[in-house]
Amino acid sequence: MKSFTPREIVSELDKYIIGQNAAKRAVAIALRNRWRRQHVRPELRDEIAPKNIIMIGPTGVGKTEISRRLAKLSQAPFVKVEASKFTEVGYVGRDVESIIRDITELAVKMVKDSEATKVRVKATEHAEERLLDCLLPINQLPRPVGDTQDPESAEKERERNARTRDKFRKKFRDGELDDKEVEIDSTEQKSPVVEIFSASGMDDMDMNFKDMFSNIMPKKTSRKKMKVQAAFEHLIQEESQKLLDMDKVLKLAIERVEQTGIVFIDEIDKIAGRQAGQGPDVSREGVQRDLLPIVEGSTVKTKYGMVKTDHILFIASGAFHVAKPSDLIPEFQGRFPIRVELTSLSAGDFIKILTEPQNSLTKQYEALLETEGIKITYTDDAVARIAEIASEVNDKMENIGARRLHTVMEKVFDEISFDAPDMNEKAVVIDAAYVNNTLNDILQDEDLSRYIL
Repeated sequence: MKSFTPREIVSELDKYIIGQNAAKRAVAIALRNRWRRQHVRPELRDEIAPKNIIMIGPTGVGKTEISRRLAKLSQAPFVKVEASKFTEVGYVGRDVESIIRDITELAVKMVKDSEATKVRVKATEHAEERLLDCLLPINQLPRPVGDTQDPESAEKERERNARTRDKFRKKFRDGELDDKEVEIDSTEQKSPVVEIFSASGMDDMDMNFKDMFSNIMPKKTSRKKMKVQAAFEHLIQEESQKLLDMDKVLKLAIERVEQTGIVFIDEIDKIAGRQAGQGPDVSREGVQRDLLPIVEGSTVKTKYGMVKTDHILFIASGAFHVAKPSDLIPEFQGRFPIRVELTSLSAGDFIKILTEPQNSLTKQYEALLETEGIKITYTDDAVARIAEIASEVNDKMENIGARRLHTVMEKVFDEISFDAPDMNEKAVVIDAAYVNNTLNDILQDEDLSRYIL
């Protein structure tokens, strides 16, 4: 696990997310506490539980993005789920334990990719030998019955074959054989298609059936014809799989989930109690009660083994327009001791979002149209006008935060994006006049703007 100081974590998050300093500080401290816990004496280490976080704020202000960037920064297994997709045990729907199965599946893939990188050099050597065997199958041809060869002739033939093999090896490494086609033996696992309509608590039954049938059904070897370079990559993948120690991979993956996993539960307000007078919703409260043991710390059975959830960091988020955090059941509130409120975005924030992040929308459109040979230039007043329009539309209609910028930018670039391949003018300046010209009709017609923007 990489060791970043809280200040460094916030600095990294600042590259992609504008504002929301309180939320950034909270997640930075939570991540640093994980590193600190790893350096605490062993007898106390297991007693230190992560301080789960609830992010409260309207949609489109950066709640999910903060969590996703945090997971990428720490190279931790990360899964985002929506609380409204789950139902209480006994109802048809997704079981909450599938969250842990999903993050474990992801961790196994992450560790497999990491371990495959470590054995790639050796796998490449093995793949090269297999490829040369396919290009030069002379050593595999059986001798006619009764054909004997004296030792001297056999030695000369071996030397000749070795020289030929070395010549082909040099040609292959120099890229002279890349366009040549070759036939390779590929091992495929054939298993019948099994479709299961499962109820709650049976999410992974189809996976278990597939595993069972894959062990019963024989592996099928087929011959594939492909270009040398493609065949080489295919063989590297096969050899990497052979060199992987899967017991080690599974052990590391489970350890990574247990010690560094991050689960982001969105729309947590959707499972809070309804407003008074509308009656209780058993399923909503039931989902909270089902989530409790996982968030508090329990052991979940997965296809790769038992996974403890005691030290997984849970980050919940919700807009809480109708419900309030206090509408959650007390036990559930107690599992999320840290609460941070994210503020709505202003026109000034939108200007920063359009210009400052490394992946800003203005840079994205610039890069997209550059592929057509078109150079896009923005004036400051154009960026300010786009931000102003997005802010105005959010105020008049539903506030969807920074996502409104995507809608506005798409309308601004609609004509250019369509005509780009046929445009003679390769330099386009986006200024305030162009923005107004593009969006004026929509903005003036309020009914139309409700649909378009």
